[in-house]
Amino acid sequence: MAKRNAFYAQSGGVTAVINASACGVIETARRHRSRIGTLYAGRNGILGALDEELVDTNRESAAAIAALRHTPGGAFGSARYKLKGLEQNRAEYERLIAVFRAHDIGYFFYNGGGDSADTCLKVSQIGATLGYPIVAIHVPKTVDNDLPITDTCPGFGSVAKYVAVSTLEAALDVRSMSRTSTKVFILEVMGRHAGWIAAAAGLAGSKAGDPPHIILFPEIAFDAKACLARVAECVRRYDYCVVVVSEGARYADGRFLADAGTVDAFGHKQLGGVAQVIATMVRDELKLKYHYAIADYLQRSARHIAARVDVEQAYALGKAAVELALKGENAVMPTIVRRSDKPYRWSVGKAALTDVANQEKMMPRNYITRDGFGITAAARRYLAPLIQGEDYPPYRQGLPAYASLKLVAVKKQLKPRA
Repeated sequence: MAKRNAFYAQSGGVTAVINASACGVIETARRHRSRIGTLYAGRNGILGALDEELVDTNRESAAAIAALRHTPGGAFGSARYKLKGLEQNRAEYERLIAVFRAHDIGYFFYNGGGDSADTCLKVSQIGATLGYPIVAIHVPKTVDNDLPITDTCPGFGSVAKYVAVSTLEAALDVRSMSRTSTKVFILEVMGRHAGWIAAAAGLAGSKAGDPPHIILFPEIAFDAKACLARVAECVRRYDYCVVVVSEGARYADGRFLADAGTVDAFGHKQLGGVAQVIATMVRDELKLKYHYAIADYLQRSARHIAARVDVEQAYALGKAAVELALKGENAVMPTIVRRSDKPYRWSVGKAALTDVANQEKMMPRNYITRDGFGITAAARRYLAPLIQGEDYPPYRQGLPAYASLKLVAVKKQLKPRA
């Protein structure tokens, strides 16, 4: 097989370990220089290809690339941008292929979630249609843990660890002041349709009465009366109550509690502020003193407390993506296959993108307690291994020493797109 160049891009919301996958892709490509020439990275995701804004990763030192493994954020820039179908926007695909052709790119590695899997699948299909075959491999990434087939998804384990630790620490704070101060603390976490992140907060407690006392999942219709009754009961019994709520909590009719009335670039409803919605109910109906917090970007960027297993899996799937491409695979995604819970053992598998694109993996009902407010033993068995281990970044003068890349731009060969 003739040597070809490769293109790597990051997509959607970033994570604490997406750069570990980038590290796996780049270091593995460098070990196969006889098959892969230059690995280009797109500035700001797929827009880097469409706008021909490419970065020459060969200009980065081995040390700088290695440092990506412990650096949060998206080192090359990410974007929320979904390619439409060929019949809807043929010109966009023709532009993409023109850029790939101009730079002799034969491999496409796209690091993202479900919508990115769809884009990766389309590129693999349409490249052949337009007379320029592309080997397209999806590298999974999402804090929501909602990709199908793979046991877990890089990014989730570290968010889960952050949320569990934050719940534990905040609960100790609230409990210590509950006699004379705050009675109810509400933590809002990410999770539009799937409650995996909220569920992880349940790891903070291990016995009856431990916080969080209430978890509100997107999969369980929100019942204000039942929720407030549980809050009041916890305050009576324990003198305080800790609530963790997923941003995607919704009523029985499907309405989000925190629908902001706008949509993002993928067409998803913009969410935010559900903690304040719950807090207002607590104030108005129960007359209790409360505080709330919104984890927001803090939960997905907290590389200082990343789970070691998550870092290892993120790197392994980046590495596997390149190896699959060189074996002739196309339109696939490397996956995590769980071999056992105790001890936790896993290996790398693969899934066809036709089985991954635009699919969501929800929390199984048997992972949620019968009353809808907590996690079961089955959920604990699944979640606990994913937050194991620490993988601290190096520190310098008290702060993490993260990667600093040159990001050398590649000379453009084409005219700007219209």
